[in-house]
Amino acid sequence: MTIADPFDAIADPNRRYLLEELRRAPRTVNELAEGLPISRPAVSQHLKALLDCNLVSVSTSGTRRIYAIHKPGFDRLNLWLDQFWS
Repeated sequence: MTIADPFDAIADPNRRYLLEELRRAPRTVNELAEGLPISRPAVSQHLKALLDCNLVSVSTSGTRRIYAIHKPGFDRLNLWLDQFWS
């Protein structure tokens, strides 16, 4: 599952949930999976889609992978949305 278009990525409600959670604080896959009715591997696949379109970044801390919002990745979305306000 490769989704390079951020609009396609945010079309999925599970991905929007992940983005909302990451907006609050960086989290691991296990922490994110706690709030969803899908498996941890499914959460990882959704995070991969968000990584592919640059909406999320990942860092490591020991053996943990910590996901966070990648604000520059939202530029394309913001540019498109901004046209409606001017």
